[in-house]
Amino acid sequence: MFYQLYEMNHAALQPARLYADAVRLFYTNPLNPFSHTPWGRSVAATAELFERTTRRYSKPHFELTKTVVDWKSVEVTEKTVWSKPFCNLVRFERAVPAGRKADPKLLIVAPMSGHYATLLRGTVEAMLPYADVHITDWVDARMVPLTDGHFDLDDYIDYIIDMLHALGPDTHVMAVCQPSVPVLAAVALMEKRGDPFVPSTMTLMGGPIDTRRNPTAVNLLAKEKGIDWFRDNVIMNAPWPVPGFGREVYPGFLQLSGFMSMNLDRHIIAHKDFFMHLVKHDGDNAEKHRDFYDEYLAVMDLTAEFYLQTVDTVFVRHALPKGEMMHRGEIVDTKAIRNVALFTVEGENDDISGLGQTQAAHDLCPNIPADRHAHYMQPAVGHYGVFNGSRFRSEIVPRIVDFITSYGRQNRVAVKPRLVRSAKG
Repeated sequence: MFYQLYEMNHAALQPARLYADAVRLFYTNPLNPFSHTPWGRSVAATAELFERTTRRYSKPHFELTKTVVDWKSVEVTEKTVWSKPFCNLVRFERAVPAGRKADPKLLIVAPMSGHYATLLRGTVEAMLPYADVHITDWVDARMVPLTDGHFDLDDYIDYIIDMLHALGPDTHVMAVCQPSVPVLAAVALMEKRGDPFVPSTMTLMGGPIDTRRNPTAVNLLAKEKGIDWFRDNVIMNAPWPVPGFGREVYPGFLQLSGFMSMNLDRHIIAHKDFFMHLVKHDGDNAEKHRDFYDEYLAVMDLTAEFYLQTVDTVFVRHALPKGEMMHRGEIVDTKAIRNVALFTVEGENDDISGLGQTQAAHDLCPNIPADRHAHYMQPAVGHYGVFNGSRFRSEIVPRIVDFITSYGRQNRVAVKPRLVRSAKG
């Protein structure tokens, strides 16, 4: 009943939120003389802070309408090109001139770990000038009716394979964080089966391939508690009247509590600074705060079966690096990967996926030719900086573009081994 209680409390606060929003509007109205005083701005800031910390944040939008291709600005249109109950595949179609040489097809597999795919807005934006970008837009589990069936890690892997089939040959796949494991598993299964739609390259970024290496607080918690603790303490039924009423889920608000608690002091300071920005009428910094937390606080529920299977497979049993991971009764043999070029990216200060956890993929794929392995460690960035931010755009994106361009099936060239340790190596 905890989820239902949470929903009741949220509904009970609705009148207070409406009142707070009305107070904010009153004390920010330029016709109100108090809006030009520190006292009036303090009242407005208090009201806005209360409203923002008690609201439910809806799914954000990508809002990527333009990009630059060949030094020219072109329009970008979002189109859903593949769909199943738990995921939509979104293509960012660029209005490039007819007859222009096609750019590489890139499938970005977004993490299904609480936040929406829009968390990778910066990743998509950075890759749009160089690739025909598609991204997995995972659906909030509480919005999927029980009649649409269940969704677990095996289904996740099947979805990736189906999407690669839909995109056709010579596609490049990029997995950010959590999906590194199912993407590597999907590619291994496709190679083992001789699938003609196996991707040309696979880029794994900040992923928990082998969490025994440099385990972080997240890894240690999963190992310490065990799968039964998670089943008993974080799995709940989606409440009425959402479409997924009755479905067992790992609620988004619990995930958000975990995210926030890891850096609670930083979030408290950020909200205090936001209050002071409003009082001082510092609109630019206040808007940056709104933009970040509108995205960060928008979370989705995960199906219980997917969450528990992932925790057990990846963090408790370490099944993939041990060679024990199964998919519908079939062993996931990463040694079967021979034709896919592999690029791994890590952040020096990553506190989610420790150093070496993603690089471990190279050890699991010994039959990929040496010249098709590459690893890069970005100095001075944490987990988020692996796929977003200024260093991502200036240091990581050029390496990814070079890698997928070199190893596309039509452009594959013989090059020297690309294994590097960092920007300095």
